[in-house]
This record gives sequence, structure tokens and C-alpha cells, in this order.
Amino acid sequence: MYQSIFITGSTGFVGSHLSEYILKNHKKYKVFGMRRWKSKTNESAYENPNISYIDCEIRNLNQLHKILHRIKPVKIFHLAAQSFVPISWRAPQETLETNIIGQCNLFESSRKLMPMPIIQIAGSSEEYGFVKPKETPITEENKLRPLSPYSVSKIGQDFLGYQYYKSYGLPIIRTRAFNHTGPRRGEQFVCSNFAKQIALIEKKKQEPIISVGDLTSVRDFTDVRDMVRAYWIATEKCKVGEVYNIASGRGITIQEVLDILLSLSEAKIKIKQDPTRLRPSDVKILIGNCDKFKKATNWKPEIPFEKTMKDLLEYWRKYA
Repeated sequence: MYQSIFITGSTGFVGSHLSEYILKNHKKYKVFGMRRWKSKTNESAYENPNISYIDCEIRNLNQLHKILHRIKPVKIFHLAAQSFVPISWRAPQETLETNIIGQCNLFESSRKLMPMPIIQIAGSSEEYGFVKPKETPITEENKLRPLSPYSVSKIGQDFLGYQYYKSYGLPIIRTRAFNHTGPRRGEQFVCSNFAKQIALIEKKKQEPIISVGDLTSVRDFTDVRDMVRAYWIATEKCKVGEVYNIASGRGITIQEVLDILLSLSEAKIKIKQDPTRLRPSDVKILIGNCDKFKKATNWKPEIPFEKTMKDLLEYWRKYA
């Protein structure tokens, strides 16, 4: 008899990789994936016959309640969100409603299950917001100074997780993932955007000019395939109610990201700054301290960033 796993946002970037990881490495589970009825599917794990997809809007409490009480999952990975920071500036209400109210619906449905499922919630390093250079690498105790509606919404999710654990005993693992990327990453995210532009230039579908925003920001990147492995391990070894950073611990400028991708192409490309790609306020540096998570789980990233960029560029060479 199988046990059920429920993944919200299963047709997204992280959700598809997590689904594949579970199917490959944890075969005693049956994976149920929640997707919005208008989700766009492509060549990834979305059409895997071993995943049971359920159309559901996370802001619909009654619908979500019926689904969870039917499949009775032992674990829930909550990945569904409005996850693109610039969109949160244009649609702050939708961002807050989807991310906070949507998660509240998930918790309200889950706390009435017996037994209650373990829930991993995917927080973000964006919660830290304005970080002073002396505060890096960032630990879980660092002050939260959000700089976007998205980061405010993720703090709301994070603290709501703590509150439901304390109030109802809902076994929640709170993770704050630093930047992660890899094949299938949406084109609006910086690494993927650069890779797609290079692929289009190589195919003569774009002028040999890459449009960029701020290249001086520093980020901590982990391969998505390492990240989903961390999410799974979190549900096995981490303490419920606690919060854990997941990061590589290595900072890299966006300029360096671009340089690596350009080194993988023989095309002669010029760089042009696009003012529309600059944000009203931006987080300048995010480097994570992952010691707490590593101590609890013995996890460590295994895929070099250069391989991540190579795989990402190959993805866009195939699909751009």
C-alpha cells in the first residue's frame, strides 16, 4: 500500500524537479501534484504518467479541503506561490493573497487530517531584504527587513507556519531557500533570461545584444536538483517548527553569472543595460549561512554552478 505525497505548484520549476526526485528515489510513495487549471505544461515531468495531477486553485478553501481529505497525504511540499519579485510590485494584492491566504487555506485543511501531514514550506532568502555587509553570511537569526511585496508575503508564510505549529501542533518545517536555478527555470529569472537571450542570439532570432539590469548584486545560487533533495531531507531530519536556511554559502555577482554563460557560447555579444529591468528597491547582497541545516541533515550541494549554467543554456538551446 502506497503513501501519498502532495505537492502544490507541481507544474512549476521546483515542483517538477521535486516530483522527478521523489519518483526516482522514493518509490513507495504516490505523488499527487496540484496544478492550476490554466497551468502551461511542457516537456518536463508534468506529463509523467506516475504523477496524479489535480486541478485546484489554492485560494479555494473548499476545493483544497476536499482534495486533501480524499488523498490523505503523509507529506506536503508547499511550493505554489507568486514567486517573481518584479511582478509583486505590479500586483501586490494578488501576491499577498496567493501566498498568504493560499497557504492559510492549506493549513486549515491539513490540521483537520488525522494524522496531520508533515508540511515543508518554501520560504525565501528575500525575507531578509536589506542586509548589511557585516551580516553576511546570513543566519536564521538575522533581522528581516523586506524590500518588496513578495518578501513581505514570504515572511507572512514563514510566520504563519510558526503560528500553526504552536497553535495546533501542525508539523511544519520552515525553509528559507536562497537563489536556486537550473533547467526549466522561467525566463523572467536572471540566469534563465541571460541563457535564453544567448540561445536566441545563437539561432539568429535576436540581435547580438543582451539586455541586462543591475549586474552588481550578489546572490547565493544552488542547483535546483540539489535544492529539491534538501527539501525532501528536511522532512526526514529537521525539527518541526524550526526555520532553516538552505544555501551554497557562496556569493557570486550577476556580472559573474553573465560572464560564465557568455564563456559557454562562441557568439560575439554586446551588453546593454535596460532601465526597465531595474527595481524600485533591490536587495544588494544575499549569501546564506547553511550550518544549521547541514548539522541537522548532513546535506551539502553537489552540482557545481558552472554545470548548472551549462545545463541551463543547453535547455534554452533546445527550447528557445
